[in-house]
Amino acid sequence: MDITPLLVNAQSADPAVRNQAEEAIQQLQQGDQCAPFWVSCAGELANNDKPTEVRQLAGLILKNALDAKDDARRKHLQEKWVALPAEVKQQVKVFLLTTLACPVKIAAHTAAQVVAKVAAIEIPLRAWNELLGVLMQNMTQAGARQATLEALGYMCEDLDPQHLQQPEVDQVLTAVVQGIASTEPDIEVRLAATNALLNALDFVEGNFEKDHERSMIVQVTCEATQCPQDARIRQCAFECLVYMHQVYYRHMSAYIQEVFNISVKAMREDEEDVALQAIELWTTLVEVELDEDDADNKNLVKQALPGLVPVLLETLTKQEDGQDMDENAWNLSTAGGTCLGSVATLVTDDIVPIVAPFIQMNATNEDWHLREAALLAFGSILDGPKPEILQPMITSALPLLMQQLKDPSSHIKDTTAWTLGQAVKFVPEVVNDGNLPQVLSELLQSLADPAPHVAKKVCWCIGYVAAEKEKELTPYFTNIIQTLLQTAERPDAETSGLRRAAFDALETVVDCTADTMPMVSQLLQPMMQKLTETLAMPASTAEERQRQADQQSLYCGVLQTIIHKLSEEDTYKAQMIANFADPLMALFLQVLACQTNSVQEDAMGAIGAMVNSMEKDFLKYMEHVYPFLDKGLKNFQEYEVCKMTVGVLGDICREMGSSIPEPTWNQIVWTLLESVGSDQLHRSVKPAILSCFGDIALTLDLGFKNYLQVVMTMLDHASKVSLTTSQTSDDEELEHINLLRQSILEAYAGILQSMSKEKVLLQPYAEGVLNFVAHIVADSNTILDEVDLCVALVGVLGDLAKLFEHVGPYVMTNHQQVAAFVVKCTTSESEQLRSDAAWAKANLEKQVGTGQVGQ
Repeated sequence: MDITPLLVNAQSADPAVRNQAEEAIQQLQQGDQCAPFWVSCAGELANNDKPTEVRQLAGLILKNALDAKDDARRKHLQEKWVALPAEVKQQVKVFLLTTLACPVKIAAHTAAQVVAKVAAIEIPLRAWNELLGVLMQNMTQAGARQATLEALGYMCEDLDPQHLQQPEVDQVLTAVVQGIASTEPDIEVRLAATNALLNALDFVEGNFEKDHERSMIVQVTCEATQCPQDARIRQCAFECLVYMHQVYYRHMSAYIQEVFNISVKAMREDEEDVALQAIELWTTLVEVELDEDDADNKNLVKQALPGLVPVLLETLTKQEDGQDMDENAWNLSTAGGTCLGSVATLVTDDIVPIVAPFIQMNATNEDWHLREAALLAFGSILDGPKPEILQPMITSALPLLMQQLKDPSSHIKDTTAWTLGQAVKFVPEVVNDGNLPQVLSELLQSLADPAPHVAKKVCWCIGYVAAEKEKELTPYFTNIIQTLLQTAERPDAETSGLRRAAFDALETVVDCTADTMPMVSQLLQPMMQKLTETLAMPASTAEERQRQADQQSLYCGVLQTIIHKLSEEDTYKAQMIANFADPLMALFLQVLACQTNSVQEDAMGAIGAMVNSMEKDFLKYMEHVYPFLDKGLKNFQEYEVCKMTVGVLGDICREMGSSIPEPTWNQIVWTLLESVGSDQLHRSVKPAILSCFGDIALTLDLGFKNYLQVVMTMLDHASKVSLTTSQTSDDEELEHINLLRQSILEAYAGILQSMSKEKVLLQPYAEGVLNFVAHIVADSNTILDEVDLCVALVGVLGDLAKLFEHVGPYVMTNHQQVAAFVVKCTTSESEQLRSDAAWAKANLEKQVGTGQVGQ
């Protein structure tokens, strides 16, 4: 099959020709045609007589036929490859391996990518067993070394460590170390080897257990950080060191002096990309040591402190013009400040005497670079040392900070506002009755600074002052609110996110300031008017619609805060509901009807505030709100909207109770079941939905029996999923699993309590729930620090023991570790957990005897 003309046309500048060719390529990959087409693509990639761009496209078609970002799509493609006749797969593999030695680098590089995709499918199935042997043989051929190392790197990126046996890992490591060594003359080969090592580090745990092999890996990596010919190699080598310290921390103390020397040299002398990785190494090391138990902590950062901190302070002076205007700027100065802040968090008080002289020496220097570096250093070390150590420093520096808010340099003003915010956040005592008027006066004046990024940082600072000085701020409330609103109306308010920052500060001021109900109530109508005005904004283009949605989002957010605040006092809540409930709900529904996803979340949040405020009186709006609830629950693409909608639904359950008619409950329950079972639903939403079933059960009481069987079946499935995915060391994954388990337990608790009067209906599910509890307790990742999870667990256990007389004996006979866990929870630092555990223990002991639980 000659596909060259087709591939040429697929890259044509003529859209009609290109589209026709692309459609033909899609057709050729359907049904029985795909096998000969893929063989032809592999042959095209291997053919040195074909145009380079045609060969590359042929390889990319193959690569995309084997892999996809979507899990379901990837699985389908992999099954399609496995089902191909063996001779077809063999032909493709031969072409691919031949191409690795191709002199046209882009063709060889593309072949390396496709080889890795095939390997990712076949190696877990213990197929293509000869691949590594062929690749090792390639390492003896000069023309094939680079692409072979690229293929090995891509393979390690796509495979899991369990897919390679130790002898296979040793082969890969040997090839990589040979390629990365300083004796390798070809720079591109050395770069490919260094990248391959980075991807292979997850596989070499066994090698890191052996001193000589570990030392060899670290040595060649450190040598690569000194490669004089290519900064890319030096940068990647530092990335390898970063990952080694993250994954193999317990083995790295023997090399810390050499690592310190080469990283300091890079921070001071090397190109920025390399120096940034050298800084990242120490930032990562701090994060690792923050998580280490005392017994396992090598205190490597503390040992390096006297030499490391001065170098980090040097990096703070290497600012770029305009970096203060770019929140995402990442350079030596910002990276150094981040690392310095992390170090301060780790070593606490020890950092102050090292950094203080630098601050004092440069705080008033004529060179703005040094002045700003002193400010950045000051702000960076405030999270860590004891407040009593920092307070004298901040108090003495406060007059200078006030002065520097008016500095000619926008860099200085920006960093000063940030440093002030840090000071108030971590040492709130520095702002007191004596200096609060001056601090507020200077901050409010600085909101008019011509540079929006400076005003934004000032908004951030005002928010922290408001959060910490609730009662002291009352006399200044009106002035602060008016100035923030004026700031939000600046012509340049959309620049640097200033408008959003002004509204964030405004919400904090409204929410936190004490004794302001009359003033907050007067703010309600103007904010409603502003939201009304957004409905008339031009919205004919995508840009205009986004601008409208952004402003609607802000006003919905501040109205939500005002509603919550006024609801704290019955008099003001009653006035608000009587005078403004109807127009508020009309506004929020109009905003939802705009159908702009970015504002849906905030409008839903505002409606949730109305539910909490009005309680059962909200029922009159349900007919109008439900279509938007239903739409939000099915909005899988904008999962934050879906999550917020679930939250509002929970509010409705708790506040409105059984006043909601049965047909509406049917719709709600079945929509939630459909959503939680969908593969398209973002995993962060599932815990909220699962927990919501507990709220629904408590609301419906015995009426929940209509849904009992289907919901308990769903919860049983969810519980099994949460148990089968528990073997992970990833903190984010563990957090998700624990949240999933907690939400399942909360759902069980609501159901057990609601159906207690007909407990016979619960009998078939009791053992399954008990076993779920036991599995959670047996999981080493279940620790008392997870207070909310433990509260939910002992609560369910206590509910079961209260309902069923056999639970106590069953636990003592089959799950004594559960009983021991309950007893352990009775000594928790959390008052709620102690109380709930004592209650659960008492319920169990009613069945097995006092003092028997935990014995």
